[in-house]
Amino acid sequence: MSKINNAIHEIHQIDTLSLRNQWVNQIHPLVKLVLTIIYIVLLVSFHKYDVAGTAGMMVYPIVVFILAELSFTDCLKRLKVVLPLVCFIGILNPFFDKNYIIVSGIRVSAGVLSMITLIIKGVFSVLASYLLIATTSVDKLCCALRMLHIPRAIVTQFMLMYRYISVLLEETERITQAYVLRAPHQKGIHFKAWGSLVGQLLLRSMDRANEVYDSMRLRGYQGDYGYLRNSLIFRWSDALYFLFWIGILVLFRLFPVILVIGNLIGGFLI
Repeated sequence: MSKINNAIHEIHQIDTLSLRNQWVNQIHPLVKLVLTIIYIVLLVSFHKYDVAGTAGMMVYPIVVFILAELSFTDCLKRLKVVLPLVCFIGILNPFFDKNYIIVSGIRVSAGVLSMITLIIKGVFSVLASYLLIATTSVDKLCCALRMLHIPRAIVTQFMLMYRYISVLLEETERITQAYVLRAPHQKGIHFKAWGSLVGQLLLRSMDRANEVYDSMRLRGYQGDYGYLRNSLIFRWSDALYFLFWIGILVLFRLFPVILVIGNLIGGFLI
């Protein structure tokens, strides 16, 4: 499978995951969106040396992964480009932060602690975002954004960009396959054909984009999501889900729960 085909497959796979009939998928999209935002805000608010507190925030992605019956391995495969970049951001911290901190009588490099904390924050933020898009369709996500009074132009731009990425990739794959069939012994696309192929890609993508837009209009899209908002009913289970996670996240933010649990387990073992 080519890289373009693989990218198209991944986009369709995410759409399939978001449309499953799982309990987490049925939670109101506004609840999941606000929870994700609050989770990321609380996560990044930890001190740069607070490794234990930051690590305790793993409770949210782990539990949601289990409830949504999502594969953590598949998640890592889909995020294999993003996660190394997130980890790379904190690698230089030990070279710039050369202070030392005494932890339980042990002298530890502050740069290493800040690096670990930054990596944890980045990885958990990416996982929380993945859980949001894997359990919420793009239409419901855009509807939730409009409920938060995000400007219509921004929401429409986001939605159309998501829709047209797959259209552009599909047209690129068709043009590439057609070129390869006409030049089977040539490695890659000759630079003399780049201009004409890009022009064909632009024209064909515009035609397909118009078809996509016409299909959206036939399904009731008029620049807003009133047709979808009426079908999204806020239930008691949504409120309980929201309050439960707010309580858990605030608890883990204010208290070093991981350290408390570690001390209890250590006391039992002794």
